[in-house]
Amino acid sequence: MLRIIDARTGEPADAAPARRGLTRVQVHAAGSGLTDLRVLVVADLLVRALEIDGTPVWASSGEGQPRPELRAGAAALGVRPFEDGPATGLGGTRVVHVTPEGGEAPDGPRVAVAPASGPAPADLPDPAALRLALISRHHRTAARLDPAALDEAGATLARWRAAVARWARSPSRPVPEDVRRRLRGAWEDDLGVPEALAELRRVETGPDVPDGARFETYAYADRLLGLDLTAGLGSAS
Repeated sequence: MLRIIDARTGEPADAAPARRGLTRVQVHAAGSGLTDLRVLVVADLLVRALEIDGTPVWASSGEGQPRPELRAGAAALGVRPFEDGPATGLGGTRVVHVTPEGGEAPDGPRVAVAPASGPAPADLPDPAALRLALISRHHRTAARLDPAALDEAGATLARWRAAVARWARSPSRPVPEDVRRRLRGAWEDDLGVPEALAELRRVETGPDVPDGARFETYAYADRLLGLDLTAGLGSAS
């Protein structure tokens, strides 16, 4: 079960109610800077993690509606749309708020997202590199993305997409159970995406994983990561 660190208490809290009831993820990001974009990316990760876990989830924005430029930037980073406005009439659901660090929200478990600085998605040839750079740092750690960090993310993304396209030509093999367990264990522990990315790097070079299993592992993990890792399918020589 996915657990978060509740920013109000500093203690772990379940992100979903008992018996797989509905979780509502409510995002609070009314500005237009990279920190606000990071809030939406983290909320998107939370929604994806809950879906993978089989939890019904509904994502909505808070009282302050995201600006059009923020929505456009979020879409470029692979963030799926949020419904407008706070939800009503959904008694008995679990509500998790995702806010900038120090931001206010109604009562309920809260995921606080540390500040981020760097370029806008429109300034990059592949905004997914910015998403990778952001999720490579835990959401409670500030992300100061300089050109070197973005170049590294872009190179990693290109390498992984090429590798996934190459591995797809091998006979399919299931995701190794120990790998699946480590991936799920990472992102279900307060959205520990950096640890999940470290597991993908191990799978990338590990001699004990068949190429078909590498492909399935990366495709499975991308359900959470949202990096379009299969974009190069059909292009490998």
